[in-house]
Amino acid sequence: MNDQIYTGKNLDLLDIELQLLLEAIHLKYGYDFRNYSKAHVKRRILHKFNMSSMENITQMQERLLWDKRYFAELINELSINVTEMFRDPAFYKSFRENVVPVLKTYAFIKVWHAGCATGEEVYSLAILLKEEGLLERAQIYATDFNRNVLEVAKQGIYSNDNFSQYSRNYKSAGGKGEFSDYFTSRYGSVMMDKSLTKKVVFADHNLVTDSVFAEVNLIICRNVMIYFNRELQNKVVGLFYKSLSSSGYLCLGTKESLRFGEHEQLFQAVDPKYRIYKKRII
Repeated sequence: MNDQIYTGKNLDLLDIELQLLLEAIHLKYGYDFRNYSKAHVKRRILHKFNMSSMENITQMQERLLWDKRYFAELINELSINVTEMFRDPAFYKSFRENVVPVLKTYAFIKVWHAGCATGEEVYSLAILLKEEGLLERAQIYATDFNRNVLEVAKQGIYSNDNFSQYSRNYKSAGGKGEFSDYFTSRYGSVMMDKSLTKKVVFADHNLVTDSVFAEVNLIICRNVMIYFNRELQNKVVGLFYKSLSSSGYLCLGTKESLRFGEHEQLFQAVDPKYRIYKKRII
């Protein structure tokens, strides 16, 4: 493995090269990974580096500056695409119990699913809203900065390898029907029912560099901010606060929290265990 050059004194050189690489990406392409978790960025870039025959990270920087296709490959490496249907089923169960009854009092619901990756959790939310009679009066904006994963989400076609687990997740999440009713399986692939996305708009949006996306009643951004440093987490939570309507809901991942952040007092914990918050009226 060619990361063996980065040992001893060369570790300091690695940090310098990584910083310069991120600066080059920002200056050339406008994507800003400088406030992502250093451990995450280093791990992903070294993984890409180890798959190459390059001698050092500086060579990666030179190539991405001149080769847009290589940059696109690196973006896929740096983006966060770990997801599944009804991930953390207990969260969805809590959502049904604590948030859905309030949403049912609204004539129209606007939802922002930020950092949606390949879309499995967007389809999960659409299924839940459909079962609760809310999908027809909802508008869901599903966003990500990676256009490749957005295209996968739009198509709604996945390998069927994990769908046995997804079915179990669905039941544990309080599913009211049969999970198989929401997709068709053929030739080793699964296609999600197109009716689930008739109220979904998939759009390119970067949480790091872009501004308020829309005024919404609900924001779901789960297991994304764990890859940000504290400064960027505070910035993004501030963005979410500005995007939420009065008494709107914010749902984060189970490893994320508003505690000790700059905006902790702006939210009320609805379910602290499963990171469901409500915007305070101040």
